[in-house]
Amino acid sequence: MKKTISLLVFLAFFYVLLPLNTVHAYGWGYSKNSNHEIPDIGSYQVLLDEYNAYYVDDSGEKVLYVTFDNGYEQGYTDEILDVLKEEKVPATFFVTGHYVKSKPDLIKRMVNEGHIIGNHSYHHPDFTIMNKQAIQKEVEDLENAVAEVSDQKEMMYLRPPRGVFNEDTLKWTNELGLVHIFWSLAFIDWNTDGQKGWQYAYDQIMDQIHPGAIILLHAVSSDNAKALKQVVKDLKEEGYTFKSLDHLMLKNQLPQGFPMF
Repeated sequence: MKKTISLLVFLAFFYVLLPLNTVHAYGWGYSKNSNHEIPDIGSYQVLLDEYNAYYVDDSGEKVLYVTFDNGYEQGYTDEILDVLKEEKVPATFFVTGHYVKSKPDLIKRMVNEGHIIGNHSYHHPDFTIMNKQAIQKEVEDLENAVAEVSDQKEMMYLRPPRGVFNEDTLKWTNELGLVHIFWSLAFIDWNTDGQKGWQYAYDQIMDQIHPGAIILLHAVSSDNAKALKQVVKDLKEEGYTFKSLDHLMLKNQLPQGFPMF
């Protein structure tokens, strides 16, 4: 989304290192690296652990989780879905009410082809200036909208609007049965007037990739649509596999060492 502030990974990392009681709202960020290692998130890890939130699969396995934020449609999602279907890659699409209302056929296609619809709220507000009841209405309205146009009747995964959160929003949404999903790999891809070519998107992903990555992409990007197939093929060649967020949740609920199929 053009006005999103979710990619604060590109801002100074000192915000992550601030004591958690010094500010009311936090913008998601991490210490970016090109060493193919899990990026450090500083003191945010304490909050994620306490409220069952995720930004990565830290098992060390060469598994990847593809996620998209869809606030509006730019005409590339069908092409993206074609690639995902051909390559048998599951994805999670975090959508807003506007997207569901304007593109119900795409929501239905996502679900029918085995993808997960994630909750990105109905109106995309800043949760940190809202009370629990208002947040609950936002997420439930979105869940109901998705249920009306598809076979997915419930939502488990939440990506906070604008990537903004605090302890209250993590706590309240956890109490509502939602799991916060942040990300460990992202880049500036949402500016539809500033696309840089498929090679740029490809290089950004391949430079930052690491085992267990939760990848954030925006489906409004023509670069992403054109690069996706080559990205998937090359990562498979490097020994990576692509799994759904349900796989990550199940793996973290099973006893350590329990075999996954």
